[in-house]
Amino acid sequence: MVDVEGQEYLDYIGSWGAMILGHAHPEITQALHKAVDAGTSYGAPVETEVELAEEIIRRVPSIEKVRLVNSGTEATMSAIRLARAATNREVIIKFAGGYHGHADSFLIQAGSGAATFSLPDSPGVTRGAAKDTRIAQFNDLSSVQQIFDQEGQSIAAVILEPVAGNMGVVPPVEGFLPGLRALCNRYGALLIFDEVMTGFRVAPGGAQELYSVSPDLTTFGKIIGGGLPVGAYGGQRELMCLVAPEGPVYQAGTLSGNPLAMTAGLTTLRLLTNDVYKKLEMRSCALHEGIVELSKMLGMESIVQRVGSMLTLFFTAKPVLNFTDAAGCDHEKFRAFFNSMLNKGVHLPPSGYEAWFLSLSHDESVIERTLTVIAEAFREIA
Repeated sequence: MVDVEGQEYLDYIGSWGAMILGHAHPEITQALHKAVDAGTSYGAPVETEVELAEEIIRRVPSIEKVRLVNSGTEATMSAIRLARAATNREVIIKFAGGYHGHADSFLIQAGSGAATFSLPDSPGVTRGAAKDTRIAQFNDLSSVQQIFDQEGQSIAAVILEPVAGNMGVVPPVEGFLPGLRALCNRYGALLIFDEVMTGFRVAPGGAQELYSVSPDLTTFGKIIGGGLPVGAYGGQRELMCLVAPEGPVYQAGTLSGNPLAMTAGLTTLRLLTNDVYKKLEMRSCALHEGIVELSKMLGMESIVQRVGSMLTLFFTAKPVLNFTDAAGCDHEKFRAFFNSMLNKGVHLPPSGYEAWFLSLSHDESVIERTLTVIAEAFREIA
């Protein structure tokens, strides 16, 4: 990237994970130019919308039917509404540090206990909106079990990022995702995977393919728009048929499935071949291992957590398993590290709670240059 003063940067944000093929990929821009000539919005279905839906269904076995929306926030908001309608229940469980967009139900802070009514985490979120959200600890199945024990017949759904990306990259521990699946089955609640970050990034079929756990509903965003605003939610046909106009659960949007976003997303998915995923894994692994080696060599107390082409550098000595662990890292040191990297031409997320995203454009020379700058930054902040 180049800023207004002409400074060049290696970018590890990539529109927060959307640009998996890199910025301004020529095949995507060419397809968009062609699409613009045909019109930008009709308020009606277009052929590419159907083709993108079919591509998503082909890649993700848990989805038989999908609905396109305008953003990840719309997707998660709609999935929760659908879950409540399908179960005739109102309570949802989310995880501390999990971000699912800015709908009122998700901007909730944990109370003093897992089953305590939560408090709004943003001005403008009412107590009425907050009262039906419960908070559990990521990677702690017992905290979820406790809520189900107390309110099992009221819980409509559990929603989570199967790989947390908004407390930094935190993979699920062994047994956590299958345990959630079993709890939801036992109590008749729906399991919702928010794959806005992980969908089509960590594996061709997302995190649910990687960990072999099937949710009831899945939400997408980022990559399926190829850099344009888009989101989607999908699941089994029986559930999705509850959405209007087939069913009573209302959701609509004039720009949902617009031809530009559909074109960019469809082109992106078709370019994401197995060879691309192999390259992304190889380069991400090289960056991961390179940072670990530099940390050891320079005596830097840090760890790297990675799943596929998303990773986070935490300034801590122990693994980060949940939001409490993430909050306990040395964020002052991360701020110093971030500023040092930015001054040296590497554009990282400006928070220790965020994921770094690699793209196909991060070739071996970019990884090598990045590691050289990291070594300089480590020496500077030591």
